[in-house]
Amino acid sequence: MKKRGRRRSLPASLPAAGATVARVLPGVAGIDKEFDYLVPDEMLGAAAVGAEVRVDLHGRRVGGWITGLGEDPPAGLELRALAKLRGWGPEPEVVDLAEWAAWRWASRRGAFLGTASPEHAVPELPPPRLQRAAPPASGWTAPAVEALPAGRAVVVRFPPAADPTVVVAAVSQVGPTLVVVPSASRAQVLSARLRRAGASVALLPDQWAQARAGAGVVIGTRSAAWGPCPGLAAAVVIDGHDEALGQEQVPTWHAVQVLAERAKRAGAGLVVLTACPTPELVALGEVRLPDRAAERQGWAALEVVDRRKEDPRSGLWSERLVELVRSTTKAACVLNRTGRARLLACESCGELARCERCGASLLQAPGGQLECPQCGLSRPVVCASCGSTVLRRLRIGVTRAREELEVLAGRSVGEVTAATDRLPGDEVLVGTEALLRRLSPADGFGAVAFVDLDQELLAPRVRAGSEALALLATASRLVGGRSGRVIVQTRVPEHPVVRSALVADPGLLVEAEIGVREALRFPPFAAVAVVSGEAAEVYVTQLAGLLVEVLGPRDGEWIVKASDYETLADALAAVPRPAGRLRIAVDPARL
Repeated sequence: MKKRGRRRSLPASLPAAGATVARVLPGVAGIDKEFDYLVPDEMLGAAAVGAEVRVDLHGRRVGGWITGLGEDPPAGLELRALAKLRGWGPEPEVVDLAEWAAWRWASRRGAFLGTASPEHAVPELPPPRLQRAAPPASGWTAPAVEALPAGRAVVVRFPPAADPTVVVAAVSQVGPTLVVVPSASRAQVLSARLRRAGASVALLPDQWAQARAGAGVVIGTRSAAWGPCPGLAAAVVIDGHDEALGQEQVPTWHAVQVLAERAKRAGAGLVVLTACPTPELVALGEVRLPDRAAERQGWAALEVVDRRKEDPRSGLWSERLVELVRSTTKAACVLNRTGRARLLACESCGELARCERCGASLLQAPGGQLECPQCGLSRPVVCASCGSTVLRRLRIGVTRAREELEVLAGRSVGEVTAATDRLPGDEVLVGTEALLRRLSPADGFGAVAFVDLDQELLAPRVRAGSEALALLATASRLVGGRSGRVIVQTRVPEHPVVRSALVADPGLLVEAEIGVREALRFPPFAAVAVVSGEAAEVYVTQLAGLLVEVLGPRDGEWIVKASDYETLADALAAVPRPAGRLRIAVDPARL
């Protein structure tokens, strides 16, 4: 890692008599440079590395963070004083971690320090509360905590329906523990259970001040990987395979990678619980397996509807799936396509319904018109090729699917997408992947059906298989493991994802994916970044000769590959950014 140039090494804090100069990183987009300011007498002793401050910069007052403290002002310079000390900010160790992350994900430190800071100013901290949970009696914890290595990661294959509370309680016996979960609702459930077990819990972001003061367990979603946890002794990631743990916007950091580096620096152990380890997690550290009988109980009974021999004109809903919906009290059906129809073709000539302006596929709007999702053009339901007014739906969305299921099953059906504000009260729901994230085991759904799993299995993405198995694992957790039902409709029943879920052995998919990833040189067997924007071509041209491979362009994007992330990060940092918009996504989720 190439360190940023600094004039002198500064300690994390100094006594009031000596702390006269503060080095400040402004929280301004586009600025990654530090400036020196005098510390007023009234702030001496309170100023510390990581503290949030307000400073005057180029004629305006901006926020920032203290990144270093020293005694002697630079010779020949008249420094301005800090305008205001807002309050507590990230720990000094997290400030250093932000510098590493800026190098690792080709970004600026301010983006990470902003994530690590409280939502509102924290001028004072409450007393620390370091109570631990009662040690669990369950033998479930053995694979996770037995000989937990300091400063290294352990990946535990954990059944989807198993309760992670006992593992967190066991791990937290070693000291302050930082826990990251995929969703806020699951963080709330876990914190409540740990409190009942006697632990002092700080739930982020609302209880940031208590976490900064000290707590037995600090819990939060993805951003909690940057959360405060003084004296960090251990860290736990629940559902390490979940997409929600990675940030899609630049910088495209991932909570597991951040915690792995943070734990290594602190000499703390990291436990990653996952029902379906990905190749990236397998490469992270030692993989520990649970008892096979217990693992099988954590996966729902899977029923596969093989649609290869069915008439393609029979529609989206098979007889078996409709029968399941009729006979199950509460059922959820997943179809990752919104709207009424996602692909339409003329019944007479077979031509696809496409936009005459931009060429995109037209969708059927609720009012019956054809609309272009790309440019917004709207026109009547008429074939542009032959003039026919009869269009056939080749691929319908959840709105049309809900209407069809209501007729076939004779039951009221609700619709859920990412735009749905409140979960409908219907006992049968049809929705996109957002439906799985909105439900919890407490909602009492006994069956989950994947209406078109092939859309996930055959998606043109490197991680399509891992993402599909993660959806099946989420469904198993929602229906309570073996006591519930999961049904999938597919025309590729021999796919490794389907076989892994059938026998409750995610290792089958990992073995298949590792071979493909290694052959194609994709993560974790290579480091990848996607570069785009108006300045991308100038930028990637300068990467020549820096031990990286540049592929593209394709659709305005270049793929940059290197043998490892150290080589990639050094190469990206060595090239100055040209003027113009530039987006660098290191190891993006949707590769």
